[in-house]
Amino acid sequence: MSMAITCFEIAGPRLNRNSRLLITFAVLVVLVVLPGLLPGAQASGNLSPGKIVYQNTCSACHGYDGRGMAASTVGLELALPDFTACASFNKEPDADWFAVIHQGGPARGWSRVMPAFGEVLSQEQIDQVIRYVRGFCADRRWPRGDLNFPKALVTEKAFPEGEVYVLTSINARDGAALNAVTVYERRFGPLDQLEIKAPVGFLRNAAGTWVGGFGDVALGWKRVLFHSFEKGSIFSAAGELVLPSGNRSRDLGGGVKIFEGFAAYGQGLPADSHIQAQGGFEFPTDTEKAPRAAFWRVAAGKSFSQNGGFGRTWTPMVEIIADREFEEGAKTNWDVIPEFQVTLSRRQHIRANFGVRIPASNTTGRPVQLMFYLLWDFLDGGLREGW
Repeated sequence: MSMAITCFEIAGPRLNRNSRLLITFAVLVVLVVLPGLLPGAQASGNLSPGKIVYQNTCSACHGYDGRGMAASTVGLELALPDFTACASFNKEPDADWFAVIHQGGPARGWSRVMPAFGEVLSQEQIDQVIRYVRGFCADRRWPRGDLNFPKALVTEKAFPEGEVYVLTSINARDGAALNAVTVYERRFGPLDQLEIKAPVGFLRNAAGTWVGGFGDVALGWKRVLFHSFEKGSIFSAAGELVLPSGNRSRDLGGGVKIFEGFAAYGQGLPADSHIQAQGGFEFPTDTEKAPRAAFWRVAAGKSFSQNGGFGRTWTPMVEIIADREFEEGAKTNWDVIPEFQVTLSRRQHIRANFGVRIPASNTTGRPVQLMFYLLWDFLDGGLREGW
């Protein structure tokens, strides 16, 4: 998560264990005792419980307005985070905020100088302060990170992302082939996302010779049309242009421009479960080379977190995907994909997903495929950070 730098995450590597313990004790005294003695910091009838907790526990470093105290004021070398920056903090789910406050910095790969407040604040108080801090983002167009459901192998998400991942598929039977698609997603503002797909393929032809090369590059744009944290829902629409950059004679491209339009929907369910759906159409510029087609996909899953919700997260999912060409006599192809995603880094910004794509109809010429991806949410930190 991108909780960035708090007042406890500075200079950690330069301090020994005893020094860190002394600093942690001093910080707790400053944050818990001193703010309550300051004028105007006492609880009053017009203050929400979350605001009271924040002012008495957090404001000494983060400021009453959430913008962070001056580094010189708190004796630090680096600037403190600005909680009013929606782009940095609204994208994180409540679970990540809770983990850092309750368990301290190491819970999400930050400095061990960040103390844990699980013995100082109750679960209810932590929830209250999270709700209050969320209010520092005044722009309600930004979807909450709790609507950023785990990414399935095929079904597109409705949430706008800033990440890169490599999706690989390997034929398990009916012909040797390997395809890898590098996907770059860049978020613009609260609602928009640019997507670039660059595929590479390798296959063995009828002569038994392996050939490989680039496939058809795709450029897409997605925009969130509706989102509601209270309802647990998010809905987006997207358009994508597939360019004939691959070699059609080697089955590494379609040799035709294709416009794809689709809608994506995500819905949170009780007990850390979710369902995501996607449906759309493909319109080639030359139907002699590629037919018009429709597709629809549904993914459902449930997340389990180790160490009482503070450790690695496992999300088993199942996808049901289908497509059908707009041609006389065409049949609908149905596939089932059992899979599971797992977070690799403590910051949860490096993830992997493994699954098997199994044809459920029209199986002739449609091989079983092993599929997996490795994902890096680069907005949350570097590849070597947060482990």
